[in-house]
Amino acid sequence: MSESNIILVGYSGHGFVVADAAFESHMPLRFYADQKQVSINPYNLEYIGSEHDPDFSGWKGSFQYILGIGDNIIRQKVAARIIEKNQTILNVIHPLTSISKSVKMGVGNFVSKHTSINPLAVIGDFCILNTSSVIEHECILSNAVHVAPGAVLAGNVLVGENTFIGANAVIKQGIKIGKHVVIGAGSVVIKDIEDNAVYVGNPARKIK
Repeated sequence: MSESNIILVGYSGHGFVVADAAFESHMPLRFYADQKQVSINPYNLEYIGSEHDPDFSGWKGSFQYILGIGDNIIRQKVAARIIEKNQTILNVIHPLTSISKSVKMGVGNFVSKHTSINPLAVIGDFCILNTSSVIEHECILSNAVHVAPGAVLAGNVLVGENTFIGANAVIKQGIKIGKHVVIGAGSVVIKDIEDNAVYVGNPARKIK
C-alpha cells in the first residue's frame, strides 16, 4: 500500500489500540470516521466525517477501511454497511503476534499484540482478539466475536456470532459457546453455553 488511503471507523478507546497497531504494522492510516470530531486525537488523523451521513465522502473516493469499534453488534452493522458500499475492510494484525500458517482468517479482524493463534484455528469476520489472548488449535470463532485481553480458549472451542469473552476468562477444551453470549472477566467455562446468555464465575454459572 503506497497511498495513505485507510480510514479508521471509530476513534476512541478500542480505536486508539487499533490505530496504534496499524502504525506499528506500517499501514498508511490517515483518516478517521466517527459521529463527530474527537477532542482526543493521539495519532493526528484527519476527520473525514461520519459513515452514517448520506453524503459521506468516504464512499466516493478510493479508500480502504479498518474497524475501531469495540461493541460487537455495532461493529458488525458498520462492517455490513461498508461492504454494501463495495468497499474493502482490512485486517489489522500487530507485528508482535504469533499466528500459525494454517490459520484461516476472514476480513475486518483485529489481532492485538502478544496474541497467539495456533494451528488450524478458524477466525471469521470482524473479530477482536485482544492483547495476550490465546486461541488454541482448531478453535472456530464465528463473525464479530470479541476475545478480551488475557482470555484463553483451549483447543477445539467453538464460539458463536457476536459473543464476548471477558478478560482472563478460560474456556475448557472442546466447549461450544452459543451466539450473543457474554462470558464475564475471569470466568472458567467447563460446560457448553446456550445462545443469548450471560455467564460469570469459576466455574461459570448463568446469571441472565
